[in-house]
Amino acid sequence: MVDEAFRRDVLAGLAAPIKAVPARWFYDARGSELFEAITQLPEYYVTRVETALLTRIMPDVAALAGTGRAVVEFGSGSSTKTPLLLRAAAPAAYVPIDISGDFLRSSAHALGVDFPWLDVLPVEADFMTGVTLPRAVANMPKLGFFPGSTIGNMVAATAVDLLRAFKTTLGVGAQLLIGIDRVKDDELLRAAYDDPAGTTAAFNMNLLHRINTELNGTIPIDAFRHRALWNDRMSRIEMHLEAARAVTFEVEGAKFVMAEGETIHTENSHKYGLRDARLLLRAGGWGLIGEWTDPEDMFAILMAEAEAPRMAP
Repeated sequence: MVDEAFRRDVLAGLAAPIKAVPARWFYDARGSELFEAITQLPEYYVTRVETALLTRIMPDVAALAGTGRAVVEFGSGSSTKTPLLLRAAAPAAYVPIDISGDFLRSSAHALGVDFPWLDVLPVEADFMTGVTLPRAVANMPKLGFFPGSTIGNMVAATAVDLLRAFKTTLGVGAQLLIGIDRVKDDELLRAAYDDPAGTTAAFNMNLLHRINTELNGTIPIDAFRHRALWNDRMSRIEMHLEAARAVTFEVEGAKFVMAEGETIHTENSHKYGLRDARLLLRAGGWGLIGEWTDPEDMFAILMAEAEAPRMAP
């Protein structure tokens, strides 16, 4: 069965004056596997640096969170970082949320084997909007977990909307532990998103395979190439699928034409400064209660609490 949101986003994105497809559609089963491979690449510093930082700060996180919370992970993937949090925080339940159902269930099962005492309650959903959590955790205090700097995939307005959606899902008084990537040398950034082994390129190109397979597409995949660039004005790495020659193709019966050099914009990865990240959380309704970074200030982990609405002076 075709995901109607996927169809809608692809058709609208390809028909737009500047073609774009939201990054969340990377993550079918194959895309999820490729992203996990990316996290193991030497050039992709994000996972390595964040995991080391999480390991170091977990006693502080556990002290702030207390015990008995339901840990709710947004976009859980294979949950490779989650065991660090589960061991430290001793939660009452774990709720992984992911759009890729098969991948979600597989990783949730593996985690259940490693933590047999823990209720693991996977939810297949798009976390970009408010998600209804399992009834079993309704009355538990919540700790949201959003590692990997996924917040950087969104432009500022969408990121704020997402943080507000997290607040709706988790409730006032809930906590959120979130990873945010820092601004750094652009050569280091470009290498992380265009590795010599071509794994990131395969991840990007897989979106075209998915469109062809699920939406009756006729995209000539060999006519496209992966492109990653640093946009300094927007403080972000951008990923594009660039047409190496003029192409004409169909998706769900709709015809599209692209000129040589024209691109489909597939991902942003925004990088934040110290005050930028704090302001982003405040705009989303979250008050900062903890903040940590690695010795080189490459990556930051912030902990926040969902604040009750109040009148501005």
